Amino acid sequence: MLKHLYIKNYTLIEELDIEFCKGFSVITGETGAGKSIILGAIGLLLGQRADSKAIKAGSDKCVIEAHFDLSRYAMDDFFVQNDIEQDAEDTILRRELTASGKSRAFINDTPVALSLMKELGESLVDVHSQHQNLLLNKQDFQLEVVDIIARDSADLEAYQKSYAAYQEAEQNLRTLEKEIEQSRREADFLQFQYDELSAAKLNAGEQQKLEDQSETMSHAEEIKQALYDAENYFDGEEGGALSLLRNATSSLHSIGRVFASSEELAERVNSCYIELKDVAAEVNSLLSKVDFDPAELDAVNARLDRIYELQKKYHVTTVEELLELEEQIGKKLSNIENSDENIAEQRKKLAELQDKCQQLADKLSSKRVKAAREVEKQMRERLVPLGMPNVRFEVALTKEQLGRNGQDKVSFLFSANTSTVLQPVSQVASGGEIARVMLALKAMISGAVKLPTIIFDEIDTGVSGKIAEQMAQIMHEMGQQDRQVISITHLPQIAALGAHHYKVYKEETANGTVSHMQKLSSDERVTEIAQMLSGSDVSDAAIANARQLLRL
Repeated sequence: MLKHLYIKNYTLIEELDIEFCKGFSVITGETGAGKSIILGAIGLLLGQRADSKAIKAGSDKCVIEAHFDLSRYAMDDFFVQNDIEQDAEDTILRRELTASGKSRAFINDTPVALSLMKELGESLVDVHSQHQNLLLNKQDFQLEVVDIIARDSADLEAYQKSYAAYQEAEQNLRTLEKEIEQSRREADFLQFQYDELSAAKLNAGEQQKLEDQSETMSHAEEIKQALYDAENYFDGEEGGALSLLRNATSSLHSIGRVFASSEELAERVNSCYIELKDVAAEVNSLLSKVDFDPAELDAVNARLDRIYELQKKYHVTTVEELLELEEQIGKKLSNIENSDENIAEQRKKLAELQDKCQQLADKLSSKRVKAAREVEKQMRERLVPLGMPNVRFEVALTKEQLGRNGQDKVSFLFSANTSTVLQPVSQVASGGEIARVMLALKAMISGAVKLPTIIFDEIDTGVSGKIAEQMAQIMHEMGQQDRQVISITHLPQIAALGAHHYKVYKEETANGTVSHMQKLSSDERVTEIAQMLSGSDVSDAAIANARQLLRL
Protein backbone atom coordinates (compact mmCIF):
# COMPACT_ATOMS: atom_id res chain seq x y z
CA MET A 1 0.00 0.00 0.00
CA LEU A 2 0.98 3.64 -0.46
CA LYS A 3 2.32 4.88 2.88
CA HIS A 4 3.81 8.25 2.10
CA LEU A 5 3.85 10.72 -0.78
CA TYR A 6 6.29 13.60 -1.19
CA ILE A 7 5.98 16.14 -4.02
CA LYS A 8 8.19 19.21 -4.48
CA ASN A 9 7.90 21.90 -7.18
CA TYR A 10 5.33 20.13 -9.35
CA THR A 11 2.96 22.53 -11.17
CA LEU A 12 0.99 24.29 -8.37
CA ILE A 13 2.46 22.17 -5.58
CA GLU A 14 5.36 23.86 -3.82
CA GLU A 15 5.86 21.06 -1.32
CA LEU A 16 3.57 18.24 -0.24
CA ASP A 17 4.51 15.70 2.41
CA ILE A 18 1.65 13.47 3.49
CA GLU A 19 1.03 10.03 4.99
CA PHE A 20 -1.62 7.62 3.69
CA CYS A 21 -3.43 4.88 5.58
CA LYS A 22 -4.68 1.42 4.77
CA GLY A 23 -8.34 0.75 4.05
CA PHE A 24 -10.70 3.15 2.28
CA SER A 25 -9.66 6.81 2.02
CA VAL A 26 -11.33 9.70 0.23
CA ILE A 27 -9.92 12.89 -1.28
CA THR A 28 -12.18 15.91 -1.76
CA GLY A 29 -11.73 19.48 -2.84
CA GLU A 30 -13.18 22.07 -5.15
CA THR A 31 -12.76 21.74 -8.91
CA GLY A 32 -9.33 23.06 -9.86
CA ALA A 33 -7.94 22.75 -6.37
CA GLY A 34 -5.20 20.36 -7.51
CA LYS A 35 -6.57 16.82 -7.21
CA SER A 36 -5.65 16.06 -10.81
CA ILE A 37 -2.16 17.45 -10.15
CA ILE A 38 -1.62 14.90 -7.39
CA LEU A 39 -2.81 12.15 -9.71
CA GLY A 40 -0.44 13.43 -12.38
CA ALA A 41 2.45 13.23 -9.94
CA ILE A 42 1.51 9.65 -9.01
CA GLY A 43 1.28 8.89 -12.73
CA LEU A 44 4.94 9.89 -13.13
CA LEU A 45 5.84 7.30 -10.49
CA LEU A 46 3.94 4.75 -12.58
CA GLY A 47 6.19 5.37 -15.56
CA GLN A 48 4.27 8.02 -17.48
CA ARG A 49 6.23 10.39 -19.71
CA ALA A 50 7.35 13.64 -18.11
CA ASP A 51 7.13 17.20 -19.41
CA SER A 52 9.53 19.82 -18.08
CA LYS A 53 6.64 22.32 -18.26
CA ALA A 54 5.19 20.52 -15.23
CA ILE A 55 7.98 21.93 -13.05
CA LYS A 56 6.71 24.75 -10.87
CA ALA A 57 7.47 28.17 -12.34
CA GLY A 58 10.74 29.56 -11.01
CA SER A 59 12.12 26.13 -10.05
CA ASP A 60 14.80 24.17 -11.87
CA LYS A 61 13.89 20.73 -10.52
CA CYS A 62 10.93 18.79 -9.19
CA VAL A 63 10.93 15.61 -7.12
CA ILE A 64 8.16 13.07 -6.60
CA GLU A 65 8.70 10.23 -4.15
CA ALA A 66 6.40 7.54 -2.78
CA HIS A 67 6.93 4.89 -0.11
CA PHE A 68 5.07 1.56 -0.29
CA ASP A 69 4.59 -1.28 2.16
CA LEU A 70 4.71 -4.51 0.15
CA SER A 71 5.18 -6.91 3.05
CA ARG A 72 1.87 -8.65 2.32
CA TYR A 73 2.53 -9.03 -1.39
CA ALA A 74 4.86 -11.58 -3.00
CA MET A 75 7.01 -9.32 -5.17
CA ASP A 76 10.49 -10.60 -4.31
CA ASP A 77 11.10 -11.99 -7.81
CA PHE A 78 10.96 -8.53 -9.40
CA PHE A 79 13.74 -7.19 -7.19
CA VAL A 80 15.90 -10.31 -7.49
CA GLN A 81 15.60 -10.46 -11.29
CA ASN A 82 16.47 -6.78 -11.65
CA ASP A 83 19.23 -6.78 -9.01
CA ILE A 84 17.58 -4.13 -6.83
CA GLU A 85 17.84 -4.13 -3.05
CA GLN A 86 14.49 -4.66 -1.39
CA ASP A 87 12.89 -3.55 1.83
CA ALA A 88 9.37 -4.98 1.62
CA GLU A 89 8.11 -2.64 4.35
CA ASP A 90 9.55 0.46 2.70
CA THR A 91 9.84 0.31 -1.10
CA ILE A 92 10.66 3.72 -2.55
CA LEU A 93 9.85 5.02 -6.04
CA ARG A 94 11.27 8.42 -7.03
CA ARG A 95 11.20 10.58 -10.15
CA GLU A 96 13.27 13.70 -10.68
CA LEU A 97 12.62 16.19 -13.49
CA THR A 98 14.85 19.12 -14.42
CA ALA A 99 14.01 22.27 -16.33
CA SER A 100 16.48 21.18 -19.03
CA GLY A 101 14.18 18.26 -19.84
CA LYS A 102 16.13 15.48 -18.12
CA SER A 103 14.22 12.84 -16.20
CA ARG A 104 15.60 10.24 -13.80
CA ALA A 105 13.85 7.28 -12.18
CA PHE A 106 14.87 5.41 -9.02
CA ILE A 107 13.66 2.32 -7.20
CA ASN A 108 15.07 2.08 -3.67
CA ASP A 109 17.70 4.68 -4.66
CA THR A 110 18.83 2.50 -7.60
CA PRO A 111 18.71 4.31 -10.97
CA VAL A 112 16.43 2.39 -13.33
CA ALA A 113 14.98 2.68 -16.82
CA LEU A 114 11.55 4.28 -17.00
CA SER A 115 10.15 1.06 -18.48
CA LEU A 116 11.22 -0.83 -15.34
CA MET A 117 9.58 1.73 -13.08
CA LYS A 118 6.42 1.39 -15.19
CA GLU A 119 6.52 -2.40 -14.81
CA LEU A 120 6.73 -2.15 -11.01
CA GLY A 121 4.31 0.77 -10.78
CA GLU A 122 1.58 -1.13 -12.63
CA SER A 123 1.87 -3.84 -9.98
CA LEU A 124 1.55 -1.36 -7.14
CA VAL A 125 -1.17 1.10 -8.13
CA ASP A 126 -4.21 0.97 -10.39
CA VAL A 127 -5.54 4.45 -11.19
CA HIS A 128 -9.10 4.34 -12.49
CA SER A 129 -10.06 7.63 -14.10
CA GLN A 130 -13.10 8.52 -16.19
CA HIS A 131 -11.25 7.94 -19.46
CA GLN A 132 -10.53 4.37 -18.35
CA ASN A 133 -14.24 3.67 -18.85
CA LEU A 134 -13.30 3.57 -22.54
CA LEU A 135 -11.75 0.17 -21.81
CA LEU A 136 -15.26 -1.22 -22.10
CA ASN A 137 -14.89 -0.61 -25.83
CA LYS A 138 -11.87 -2.87 -26.03
CA GLN A 139 -12.20 -6.60 -26.46
CA ASP A 140 -8.72 -7.18 -25.05
CA PHE A 141 -9.80 -5.67 -21.73
CA GLN A 142 -12.99 -7.73 -21.65
CA LEU A 143 -11.03 -10.91 -22.40
CA GLU A 144 -8.52 -9.99 -19.69
CA VAL A 145 -11.36 -9.69 -17.15
CA VAL A 146 -12.61 -13.18 -18.04
CA ASP A 147 -9.06 -14.59 -17.84
CA ILE A 148 -8.53 -13.03 -14.41
CA ILE A 149 -11.67 -14.70 -13.08
CA ALA A 150 -10.73 -17.95 -14.85
CA ARG A 151 -7.30 -17.83 -13.18
CA ASP A 152 -5.89 -19.31 -16.37
CA SER A 153 -2.58 -17.42 -16.59
CA ALA A 154 -0.52 -20.63 -16.68
CA ASP A 155 -2.71 -22.09 -19.44
CA LEU A 156 -2.54 -18.81 -21.39
CA GLU A 157 1.25 -18.70 -21.09
CA ALA A 158 1.53 -22.31 -22.31
CA TYR A 159 -0.75 -21.52 -25.24
CA GLN A 160 1.16 -18.36 -26.19
CA LYS A 161 4.46 -20.27 -26.25
CA SER A 162 2.89 -22.93 -28.46
CA TYR A 163 1.33 -20.28 -30.71
CA ALA A 164 4.69 -18.52 -31.08
CA ALA A 165 6.25 -21.83 -32.20
CA TYR A 166 3.35 -22.32 -34.62
CA GLN A 167 3.85 -18.84 -36.10
CA GLU A 168 7.58 -19.47 -36.48
CA ALA A 169 6.91 -22.77 -38.29
CA GLU A 170 4.37 -21.04 -40.50
CA GLN A 171 6.92 -18.37 -41.42
CA ASN A 172 9.55 -21.06 -42.08
CA LEU A 173 7.16 -22.83 -44.45
CA ARG A 174 6.43 -19.62 -46.35
CA THR A 175 10.16 -18.91 -46.61
CA LEU A 176 10.90 -22.44 -47.81
CA GLU A 177 8.14 -22.30 -50.42
CA LYS A 178 9.38 -18.94 -51.65
CA GLU A 179 12.99 -20.14 -51.85
CA ILE A 180 12.01 -23.31 -53.70
CA GLU A 181 9.82 -21.38 -56.12
CA GLN A 182 12.68 -18.98 -56.80
CA SER A 183 15.14 -21.86 -57.15
CA ARG A 184 12.90 -23.67 -59.59
CA ARG A 185 12.83 -20.60 -61.81
CA GLU A 186 16.62 -20.55 -61.69
CA ALA A 187 17.12 -24.32 -61.84
CA ASP A 188 18.71 -24.41 -65.31
CA PHE A 189 21.08 -21.60 -64.45
CA LEU A 190 21.96 -23.17 -61.09
CA GLN A 191 22.64 -26.50 -62.79
CA PHE A 192 24.93 -24.79 -65.31
CA GLN A 193 26.86 -23.09 -62.47
CA TYR A 194 27.14 -26.31 -60.52
CA ASP A 195 28.33 -28.27 -63.57
CA GLU A 196 30.90 -25.60 -64.38
CA LEU A 197 32.34 -25.55 -60.86
CA SER A 198 32.18 -29.33 -60.52
CA ALA A 199 33.94 -29.83 -63.85
CA ALA A 200 36.80 -27.61 -62.66
CA LYS A 201 37.59 -30.27 -60.00
CA LEU A 202 38.94 -27.65 -57.63
CA ASN A 203 41.00 -28.60 -54.59
CA ALA A 204 41.56 -26.57 -51.46
CA GLY A 205 45.04 -25.05 -51.37
CA GLU A 206 45.88 -25.80 -55.00
CA GLN A 207 45.99 -22.15 -56.06
CA GLN A 208 48.95 -21.31 -53.83
CA LYS A 209 50.73 -24.49 -54.88
CA LEU A 210 50.24 -23.74 -58.58
CA GLU A 211 51.31 -20.12 -58.18
CA ASP A 212 54.52 -21.25 -56.44
CA GLN A 213 55.14 -23.83 -59.18
CA SER A 214 54.57 -21.28 -61.95
CA GLU A 215 56.92 -18.83 -60.31
CA THR A 216 59.65 -21.49 -60.00
CA MET A 217 59.32 -22.76 -63.57
CA SER A 218 59.30 -19.23 -64.99
CA HIS A 219 62.72 -18.64 -63.39
CA ALA A 220 64.18 -22.12 -63.95
CA GLU A 221 67.37 -21.04 -65.71
CA GLU A 222 68.13 -18.37 -63.12
CA ILE A 223 67.55 -20.83 -60.28
CA LYS A 224 69.62 -23.55 -61.95
CA GLN A 225 72.56 -21.20 -62.53
CA ALA A 226 72.53 -20.04 -58.91
CA LEU A 227 72.45 -23.63 -57.65
CA TYR A 228 75.29 -24.59 -60.03
CA ASP A 229 77.42 -21.68 -58.78
CA ALA A 230 76.74 -22.63 -55.18
CA GLU A 231 77.76 -26.22 -55.88
CA ASN A 232 81.10 -25.03 -57.32
CA TYR A 233 81.71 -22.83 -54.30
CA PHE A 234 81.21 -25.83 -52.08
CA ASP A 235 83.32 -28.38 -53.97
CA GLY A 236 84.74 -26.94 -57.19
CA GLU A 237 87.90 -28.10 -58.96
CA GLU A 238 89.68 -24.84 -58.17
CA GLY A 239 89.28 -25.33 -54.45
CA GLY A 240 85.83 -25.17 -52.89
CA ALA A 241 84.78 -24.48 -49.34
CA LEU A 242 84.63 -28.17 -48.44
CA SER A 243 88.22 -28.79 -49.58
CA LEU A 244 89.44 -25.77 -47.64
CA LEU A 245 87.63 -26.94 -44.48
CA ARG A 246 89.20 -30.44 -44.82
CA ASN A 247 92.65 -28.86 -45.11
CA ALA A 248 91.97 -26.62 -42.09
CA THR A 249 90.93 -29.63 -40.01
CA SER A 250 94.08 -31.56 -41.01
CA SER A 251 96.33 -28.62 -40.11
CA LEU A 252 94.79 -28.31 -36.65
CA HIS A 253 95.01 -32.06 -36.03
CA SER A 254 98.70 -32.07 -37.02
CA ILE A 255 99.68 -29.95 -34.04
CA GLY A 256 97.39 -31.62 -31.56
CA ARG A 257 100.19 -33.55 -29.85
CA VAL A 258 102.11 -30.32 -29.14
CA PHE A 259 99.21 -27.85 -28.86
CA ALA A 260 96.17 -29.41 -27.17
CA SER A 261 93.80 -26.48 -27.83
CA SER A 262 94.00 -27.14 -31.57
CA GLU A 263 92.10 -30.43 -31.20
CA GLU A 264 88.97 -28.66 -29.92
CA LEU A 265 89.20 -26.19 -32.78
CA ALA A 266 89.65 -29.04 -35.23
CA GLU A 267 86.46 -30.70 -33.99
CA ARG A 268 84.51 -27.48 -34.37
CA VAL A 269 85.77 -26.97 -37.94
CA ASN A 270 84.92 -30.61 -38.68
CA SER A 271 81.35 -30.02 -37.48
CA CYS A 272 81.07 -27.09 -39.90
CA TYR A 273 82.45 -29.32 -42.64
CA ILE A 274 79.81 -31.99 -41.98
CA GLU A 275 76.94 -29.43 -42.00
CA LEU A 276 78.23 -27.72 -45.14
CA LYS A 277 78.70 -31.08 -46.87
CA ASP A 278 75.02 -31.85 -46.13
CA VAL A 279 73.97 -28.48 -47.60
CA ALA A 280 76.10 -29.16 -50.69
CA ALA A 281 74.40 -32.53 -51.17
CA GLU A 282 70.95 -30.88 -50.94
CA VAL A 283 71.99 -28.21 -53.46
CA ASN A 284 73.15 -30.96 -55.80
CA SER A 285 69.80 -32.74 -55.37
CA LEU A 286 67.83 -29.58 -56.13
CA LEU A 287 70.01 -28.91 -59.15
CA SER A 288 69.08 -32.27 -60.59
CA LYS A 289 65.37 -31.59 -60.08
CA VAL A 290 65.16 -28.10 -61.53
CA ASP A 291 64.39 -28.40 -65.17
CA PHE A 292 62.54 -26.20 -67.60
CA ASP A 293 59.60 -27.87 -69.36
CA PRO A 294 57.64 -25.32 -71.46
CA ALA A 295 54.70 -27.71 -71.84
CA GLU A 296 54.37 -28.21 -68.07
CA LEU A 297 54.61 -24.46 -67.47
CA ASP A 298 51.85 -23.88 -70.01
CA ALA A 299 49.68 -26.47 -68.26
CA VAL A 300 50.23 -24.86 -64.85
CA ASN A 301 49.45 -21.39 -66.17
CA ALA A 302 46.39 -22.66 -68.00
CA ARG A 303 45.08 -24.16 -64.76
CA LEU A 304 45.71 -20.86 -62.93
CA ASP A 305 43.98 -18.92 -65.70
CA ARG A 306 40.91 -21.12 -65.29
CA ILE A 307 40.89 -20.57 -61.54
CA TYR A 308 41.26 -16.79 -61.98
CA GLU A 309 38.48 -16.82 -64.57
CA LEU A 310 36.08 -18.60 -62.20
CA GLN A 311 37.00 -16.30 -59.32
CA LYS A 312 36.28 -13.22 -61.42
CA LYS A 313 33.05 -14.67 -62.73
CA TYR A 314 31.71 -15.58 -59.29
CA HIS A 315 33.14 -12.49 -57.53
CA VAL A 316 35.39 -14.34 -55.08
CA THR A 317 39.14 -14.36 -54.42
CA THR A 318 39.98 -17.90 -53.29
CA VAL A 319 39.49 -21.51 -54.41
CA GLU A 320 37.94 -22.20 -51.00
CA GLU A 321 35.19 -19.68 -51.71
CA LEU A 322 34.52 -21.33 -55.06
CA LEU A 323 34.23 -24.69 -53.32
CA GLU A 324 31.83 -23.21 -50.75
CA LEU A 325 29.74 -21.72 -53.56
CA GLU A 326 29.68 -25.08 -55.33
CA GLU A 327 28.40 -26.67 -52.11
CA GLN A 328 25.69 -24.02 -51.67
CA ILE A 329 24.47 -24.40 -55.24
CA GLY A 330 24.48 -28.17 -54.76
CA LYS A 331 22.23 -27.80 -51.70
CA LYS A 332 19.82 -25.59 -53.63
CA LEU A 333 19.63 -28.15 -56.41
CA SER A 334 19.11 -30.86 -53.80
CA ASN A 335 16.30 -28.83 -52.23
CA ILE A 336 14.69 -28.47 -55.64
CA GLU A 337 14.97 -32.19 -56.23
CA ASN A 338 13.57 -32.93 -52.76
CA SER A 339 11.30 -29.87 -52.59
CA ASP A 340 8.03 -31.77 -52.42
CA GLU A 341 9.38 -33.94 -49.61
CA ASN A 342 10.78 -30.92 -47.70
CA ILE A 343 7.54 -28.95 -48.02
CA ALA A 344 5.50 -31.96 -46.96
CA GLU A 345 7.72 -32.41 -43.89
CA GLN A 346 7.39 -28.74 -42.95
CA ARG A 347 3.63 -28.82 -43.46
CA LYS A 348 3.40 -31.89 -41.24
CA LYS A 349 5.33 -30.08 -38.51
CA LEU A 350 3.05 -27.06 -38.91
CA ALA A 351 -0.06 -29.24 -38.65
CA GLU A 352 1.27 -30.87 -35.48
CA LEU A 353 1.91 -27.46 -33.91
CA GLN A 354 -1.51 -26.27 -34.98
CA ASP A 355 -3.13 -29.31 -33.37
CA LYS A 356 -1.23 -28.60 -30.16
CA CYS A 357 -2.32 -24.94 -30.25
CA GLN A 358 -5.90 -26.01 -30.85
CA GLN A 359 -5.85 -28.37 -27.88
CA LEU A 360 -4.47 -25.64 -25.60
CA ALA A 361 -6.94 -23.11 -27.04
CA ASP A 362 -9.83 -25.51 -26.37
CA LYS A 363 -8.63 -25.87 -22.78
CA LEU A 364 -8.55 -22.09 -22.43
CA SER A 365 -12.01 -21.79 -23.96
CA SER A 366 -13.43 -24.32 -21.54
CA LYS A 367 -12.14 -22.34 -18.56
CA ARG A 368 -13.31 -19.08 -20.07
CA VAL A 369 -16.84 -20.39 -20.56
CA LYS A 370 -17.04 -21.28 -16.87
CA ALA A 371 -15.49 -17.95 -15.91
CA ALA A 372 -17.94 -16.08 -18.15
CA ARG A 373 -20.87 -17.54 -16.24
CA GLU A 374 -19.17 -16.53 -12.98
CA VAL A 375 -18.64 -12.98 -14.28
CA GLU A 376 -22.31 -12.75 -15.27
CA LYS A 377 -23.40 -13.96 -11.83
CA GLN A 378 -21.10 -11.64 -9.89
CA MET A 379 -21.86 -8.60 -12.05
CA ARG A 380 -25.61 -9.01 -11.58
CA GLU A 381 -25.12 -9.40 -7.83
CA ARG A 382 -22.98 -6.27 -7.71
CA LEU A 383 -25.07 -4.09 -10.04
CA VAL A 384 -28.47 -4.72 -8.49
CA PRO A 385 -27.58 -2.85 -5.25
CA LEU A 386 -26.23 -0.03 -7.44
CA GLY A 387 -29.71 0.91 -8.63
CA MET A 388 -30.13 -1.60 -11.45
CA PRO A 389 -32.75 -4.09 -10.16
CA ASN A 390 -33.57 -5.37 -13.65
CA VAL A 391 -30.03 -5.41 -15.00
CA ARG A 392 -28.96 -8.05 -17.46
CA PHE A 393 -25.27 -8.64 -18.03
CA GLU A 394 -24.02 -11.31 -20.38
CA VAL A 395 -20.53 -12.34 -21.46
CA ALA A 396 -20.78 -13.42 -25.09
CA LEU A 397 -18.01 -15.76 -26.23
CA THR A 398 -17.56 -16.45 -29.93
CA LYS A 399 -14.92 -18.44 -31.79
CA GLU A 400 -12.35 -16.86 -34.08
CA GLN A 401 -9.21 -18.06 -35.82
CA LEU A 402 -6.34 -18.90 -33.50
CA GLY A 403 -4.60 -15.74 -32.34
CA ARG A 404 -2.12 -14.68 -29.69
CA ASN A 405 -4.68 -15.05 -26.88
CA GLY A 406 -6.49 -18.12 -28.16
CA GLN A 407 -9.63 -18.39 -30.25
CA ASP A 408 -12.16 -16.54 -28.11
CA LYS A 409 -13.75 -13.17 -28.79
CA VAL A 410 -15.40 -11.62 -25.74
CA SER A 411 -18.15 -9.04 -25.70
CA PHE A 412 -19.86 -7.66 -22.60
CA LEU A 413 -23.59 -7.29 -23.35
CA PHE A 414 -25.73 -5.08 -21.14
CA SER A 415 -29.27 -3.96 -20.54
CA ALA A 416 -30.45 -1.94 -17.58
CA ASN A 417 -34.01 -3.22 -17.90
CA THR A 418 -35.99 -6.19 -19.16
CA SER A 419 -37.46 -4.49 -22.20
CA THR A 420 -34.23 -3.53 -23.92
CA VAL A 421 -32.32 -5.92 -26.15
CA LEU A 422 -28.86 -6.85 -24.89
CA GLN A 423 -26.19 -4.83 -26.67
CA PRO A 424 -22.47 -4.11 -26.14
CA VAL A 425 -22.20 -2.23 -22.85
CA SER A 426 -20.21 0.66 -24.32
CA GLN A 427 -22.98 1.35 -26.84
CA VAL A 428 -26.07 1.37 -24.62
CA ALA A 429 -24.99 2.23 -21.07
CA SER A 430 -25.24 5.83 -19.88
CA GLY A 431 -22.30 7.59 -18.26
CA GLY A 432 -23.57 6.78 -14.78
CA GLU A 433 -24.28 3.18 -15.72
CA ILE A 434 -20.81 2.73 -17.20
CA ALA A 435 -19.27 4.14 -14.02
CA ARG A 436 -21.18 1.57 -11.96
CA VAL A 437 -20.31 -1.26 -14.36
CA MET A 438 -16.62 -0.37 -14.15
CA LEU A 439 -16.74 -0.17 -10.36
CA ALA A 440 -18.41 -3.57 -10.21
CA LEU A 441 -15.76 -5.00 -12.57
CA LYS A 442 -12.92 -3.50 -10.53
CA ALA A 443 -14.41 -4.85 -7.31
CA MET A 444 -14.78 -8.28 -8.87
CA ILE A 445 -11.29 -8.58 -10.38
CA SER A 446 -9.62 -7.00 -7.35
CA GLY A 447 -10.61 -10.10 -5.46
CA ALA A 448 -8.63 -12.22 -7.91
CA VAL A 449 -5.63 -9.92 -8.39
CA LYS A 450 -3.60 -8.77 -5.41
CA LEU A 451 -3.10 -5.12 -6.22
CA PRO A 452 -1.88 -3.07 -3.22
CA THR A 453 -3.50 0.27 -4.10
CA ILE A 454 -6.52 1.23 -6.21
CA ILE A 455 -7.32 4.90 -6.88
CA PHE A 456 -10.74 5.86 -8.23
CA ASP A 457 -10.78 9.29 -9.84
CA GLU A 458 -14.37 10.59 -9.77
CA ILE A 459 -15.88 7.22 -10.63
CA ASP A 460 -19.09 8.62 -9.15
CA THR A 461 -19.76 10.78 -12.21
CA GLY A 462 -23.43 10.61 -13.16
CA VAL A 463 -24.67 9.11 -9.88
CA SER A 464 -25.96 10.52 -6.62
CA GLY A 465 -27.91 9.76 -3.47
CA LYS A 466 -28.47 6.15 -2.52
CA ILE A 467 -26.50 4.84 -5.51
CA ALA A 468 -23.47 6.89 -4.50
CA GLU A 469 -23.74 5.45 -1.01
CA GLN A 470 -23.81 1.92 -2.42
CA MET A 471 -20.75 2.67 -4.58
CA ALA A 472 -18.98 3.97 -1.50
CA GLN A 473 -19.92 0.80 0.37
CA ILE A 474 -18.34 -1.32 -2.39
CA MET A 475 -15.12 0.70 -2.25
CA HIS A 476 -15.14 0.47 1.54
CA GLU A 477 -15.46 -3.33 1.33
CA MET A 478 -12.62 -3.48 -1.21
CA GLY A 479 -10.46 -1.60 1.29
CA GLN A 480 -11.04 -4.26 3.93
CA GLN A 481 -9.30 -7.04 1.95
CA ASP A 482 -5.62 -6.22 2.52
CA ARG A 483 -6.02 -3.47 -0.02
CA GLN A 484 -5.81 0.29 -0.04
CA VAL A 485 -8.61 2.09 -1.88
CA ILE A 486 -8.54 5.84 -2.48
CA SER A 487 -11.48 7.66 -4.03
CA ILE A 488 -11.33 11.20 -5.38
CA THR A 489 -14.93 12.33 -5.14
CA HIS A 490 -17.35 15.27 -5.20
CA LEU A 491 -20.15 13.36 -3.47
CA PRO A 492 -20.68 13.68 0.29
CA GLN A 493 -22.23 10.18 0.45
CA ILE A 494 -18.94 8.68 -0.72
CA ALA A 495 -16.75 11.04 1.29
CA ALA A 496 -18.59 10.12 4.47
CA LEU A 497 -17.83 6.41 4.20
CA GLY A 498 -14.07 6.89 3.95
CA ALA A 499 -12.10 5.67 6.94
CA HIS A 500 -9.70 8.56 6.25
CA HIS A 501 -10.44 11.91 4.62
CA TYR A 502 -8.00 14.20 2.78
CA LYS A 503 -8.74 17.63 1.40
CA VAL A 504 -7.01 19.39 -1.50
CA TYR A 505 -7.25 23.19 -1.58
CA LYS A 506 -5.60 26.20 -3.19
CA GLU A 507 -4.00 29.17 -1.52
CA GLU A 508 -2.96 32.52 -2.98
CA THR A 509 0.54 33.49 -1.85
CA ALA A 510 3.10 36.09 -2.73
CA ASN A 511 4.62 33.56 -5.12
CA GLY A 512 1.29 32.79 -6.80
CA THR A 513 -1.33 30.07 -6.43
CA VAL A 514 -0.23 27.03 -4.42
CA SER A 515 -2.06 23.71 -3.92
CA HIS A 516 -2.06 21.96 -0.56
CA MET A 517 -3.37 18.67 0.80
CA GLN A 518 -4.13 17.79 4.39
CA LYS A 519 -5.68 14.97 6.35
CA LEU A 520 -8.86 16.13 8.06
CA SER A 521 -9.71 15.64 11.69
CA SER A 522 -13.16 14.45 12.75
CA ASP A 523 -14.50 18.00 13.16
CA GLU A 524 -12.90 19.14 9.92
CA ARG A 525 -14.62 16.27 8.11
CA VAL A 526 -17.98 17.43 9.39
CA THR A 527 -17.37 20.92 8.03
CA GLU A 528 -16.04 19.64 4.68
CA ILE A 529 -18.97 17.30 4.09
CA ALA A 530 -21.42 20.01 5.17
CA GLN A 531 -19.89 22.33 2.56
CA MET A 532 -20.23 19.57 -0.03
CA LEU A 533 -23.91 19.33 0.90
CA SER A 534 -24.81 23.02 1.01
CA GLY A 535 -22.00 25.05 -0.50
CA SER A 536 -19.84 27.71 1.13
CA ASP A 537 -22.63 28.88 3.46
CA VAL A 538 -22.74 26.01 5.93
CA SER A 539 -26.09 25.79 7.70
CA ASP A 540 -26.92 23.99 10.91
CA ALA A 541 -29.02 21.58 8.87
CA ALA A 542 -26.01 20.80 6.66
CA ILE A 543 -23.89 20.20 9.76
CA ALA A 544 -26.52 17.86 11.15
CA ASN A 545 -26.79 16.08 7.80
CA ALA A 546 -23.02 15.71 7.65
CA ARG A 547 -22.92 14.22 11.13
CA GLN A 548 -25.68 11.81 10.14
CA LEU A 549 -23.73 10.72 7.06
CA LEU A 550 -20.63 10.26 9.20
CA ARG A 551 -22.71 8.40 11.79
CA LEU A 552 -21.42 10.69 14.55
